[in-house]
Amino acid sequence: MSEKDRLFRSPTFVASDFTFDDRVVRVFPDMIQRSVPGYALVVPLTALLARRYAQDSSLLYDLGCSLGSASLAMSDAVSARDTAIVAVDNSAPMIEAFRRLLADREAPGSVPIHPRCADLQDTHIDRASVVVLNFTLQFIEPAARPAVLGKICAGLLPDGALVLSEKVRFESSEEQALQTEWHHAFKCAQGYSTLEIARKRDALDRVLRPDTVPLLRQRLLDAGFSRVYQWYQGFSFVSLIAFR
Repeated sequence: MSEKDRLFRSPTFVASDFTFDDRVVRVFPDMIQRSVPGYALVVPLTALLARRYAQDSSLLYDLGCSLGSASLAMSDAVSARDTAIVAVDNSAPMIEAFRRLLADREAPGSVPIHPRCADLQDTHIDRASVVVLNFTLQFIEPAARPAVLGKICAGLLPDGALVLSEKVRFESSEEQALQTEWHHAFKCAQGYSTLEIARKRDALDRVLRPDTVPLLRQRLLDAGFSRVYQWYQGFSFVSLIAFR
C-alpha cells in the first residue's frame, strides 16, 4: 500500500533535484493523485483509447511507466489479439516495485506486461499500435524531444496512436498566473501545505521543463504525425492523441 506523501514536509528537508528514487516510489501513488488534477480519470481514459486503437499482432508501449498504472489499465481493457505491453522506465526502484505488483496480480486473460528498466531514449519502438507517454516528455531535455517523438512515430504501425499527457505552460502571463494559482488551490484542497507545495515546485523546476500546447502540437506534426487532437485538460495538465 502507498504511503502518504510527506516528503517535502520534513524539518530536515534539503532542496535538491526531484528524482524518482526509493523515497518517491513509496509515496508515488498518493503523490500523483494529489498533485495532478484528474489523474484518476486520465488513466482509465488512456486505457479506453488503447482499447480503441490497439491492433492485432502488435505491441503497446508505456514509456515512463512508473508503477504501471496505465499499463495495468490497458492490460485489462485491450481486446486485440496477440498483443503485449512493453513498460519502460529508467528508475530501477520504480521498475522493481512494478514487478512486485505484477507478481501479486491475478488477471487471467489480460494482455501480458513486460517491464523494462531502460532509458526511453534508447528504447527501440517496433510494431506499435499504441504508445503511451504520460507525464514523461516534460522530463526530457527540450532539444532531445523531437528525436523521441520522431522515433515513436517511425515505430508506429499505420493508423497507430500516441497518447500523450503533459504538464504545460501558457503563452499568456495572465493565464499562466491563473493556472498556477488554481493548481496551487487544488493541491491545498488535497492536504498539501503551502510550504510543501513551494518546496516541491522548487525541486521540480530544476528538472521539469514544460512546453506550450501549440509547441507540443507542432513537435508532433514535425515528427511525422498526421493529426493531433486534445482530449483532456485539468488546469495545466493536458492530454493529446496523435495519429501516424
